[in-house]
Amino acid sequence: MSAFSGFANIGKVPELRKRLLFTLVMLAVYRVGVFVTIPGVDRNVLRIAVSKGSGGFLGFFNMFSGGAVGNASIFFLGIMPYVSASIILQLLTMVWPPLAELRKEGEAGTRKINQFTRYGAIVLAMFQGFGSAMALEGMNNSDLGGANLGDVVAHPGWTFRLMSMITFTTGTAFIMWVGEQITERGIGNGISLIIFAGIVDGIPGGVFQYFQTNAGNIQPLNLAAVLFIILASVAVIVFFESGQRRIPIYYARRTVGRRVYGGQTAHLPLKVNTSGTIPPIFASSMLMFPSTLAHYKVPLMGELQSSLNRGDWLFNVFYVTLIIFFCFFYTAVTFPAVDLADNLKKQQAFIPSVRAGKQTADYIDKVLTRITLGGAIYVAAVCIIPGLVGEWFHIPFRWGGTSIMIVVGVALDLVRQIETYLLQRNYEGLSGGGGRATTVRGRRDV
Repeated sequence: MSAFSGFANIGKVPELRKRLLFTLVMLAVYRVGVFVTIPGVDRNVLRIAVSKGSGGFLGFFNMFSGGAVGNASIFFLGIMPYVSASIILQLLTMVWPPLAELRKEGEAGTRKINQFTRYGAIVLAMFQGFGSAMALEGMNNSDLGGANLGDVVAHPGWTFRLMSMITFTTGTAFIMWVGEQITERGIGNGISLIIFAGIVDGIPGGVFQYFQTNAGNIQPLNLAAVLFIILASVAVIVFFESGQRRIPIYYARRTVGRRVYGGQTAHLPLKVNTSGTIPPIFASSMLMFPSTLAHYKVPLMGELQSSLNRGDWLFNVFYVTLIIFFCFFYTAVTFPAVDLADNLKKQQAFIPSVRAGKQTADYIDKVLTRITLGGAIYVAAVCIIPGLVGEWFHIPFRWGGTSIMIVVGVALDLVRQIETYLLQRNYEGLSGGGGRATTVRGRRDV
């Protein structure tokens, strides 16, 4: 009953209630836009093409966009241009000194980098929007599965391409604005919640489609195995996402006048998966590039696209490699050991048996590398194994490990955000443990 009382407390905090309501309204606006079709496209024909190509990138695009691809929506590109721009900016931060210095300027530098990311997302959206228009034209009179589909685009040509490019770019810009509004005025994590909403929205339809397709031929053992894999994946994700390595920290005792400061202990929490759901999202975004470049007749991109069929061994190898790379890369960018060691030194804090400065940075980097390796293997396994099991049992396992990883990860972050608001107002959290929150005085943990 304590857990239910925790949920009941949500309505007792006016600020939290307003933020949740605002978040739901903005997500509803996004979902309405998914069903607004651009002019000149027969979405009934397009839906057939998407359903026939559900095992490839077309279905993968449609899943992450929440059905926007199948509807030829103004949100056709979804939030992926923004994700791709974030990848590029973070890569440039590592190799271009001006951006690296800008990142060290704190909040002001972060705002400038975010602004550059928005500009980059607009440029990528224009590029991808034009390629998507050409791809839609290329589906006219397509032959998928032995059936002629007819015309997806009624009047192909430069007018349609330019109009679609502008429409798709505007839709991406609007989604970015919605995500930022949810982050600032809603419950937070706006971009992640948009991806979360797109994936969750398709779950009921996917379940219904499975039972409709296999009516009269439901195999209980296969279905039970798939459900077991899903539940096991959720349990593993929750376990690893909550795992931490806590490094003890001691603050030096110092005397100022008649007062004594310091002499306290704390800990530095290092998460097993510091990068969260970013690696699978980044990896999926990177694997979508060949599909876009192939429409521009870029050499070798067509062959690469045909080789990277989702579920094939080559796709899985690239996918696992990119996930592991982005786990280490994102952790190095967001959790620099050198900067952390400098901050500890400035606060006159130290790790027992480790000298301040370079040795502290090396020690933190060593520990972080070890736990990130385990976290990267865990993320890769969760994203790959459910899909392989689905193929093994010959079940259209549309909601693979990547989707489960994103949904559970974003849901955990959402619960933490809500618990933070509840505890700040002296209410029980969603876990219902511990009664009313208490205020702890003293030095804040690093």
